[in-house]
Amino acid sequence: MSKTITLRLDEKTYHLIRSAATGSRRSISNFIEFATMAYLAEDTFVGDPEMQEILSDTDLVSDLRNALTDISEQRYSIVED
Repeated sequence: MSKTITLRLDEKTYHLIRSAATGSRRSISNFIEFATMAYLAEDTFVGDPEMQEILSDTDLVSDLRNALTDISEQRYSIVED
């Protein structure tokens, strides 16, 4: 089910988004949705160079493996504010 949101923009930002939407033959609403999803996909996933850096950090990889073991053996607690 789609949701409606209200978004407050300054004039410069609005015109920039409107121009980008027009240039890609999208409505402003569709362009904002498209751009948001593209940003989240890019920001959420790790690229190959970053993954290589992560995997080369042996301490980090060891800590992550230990964390997975702790989770599978239910050795954790949830902290709430």
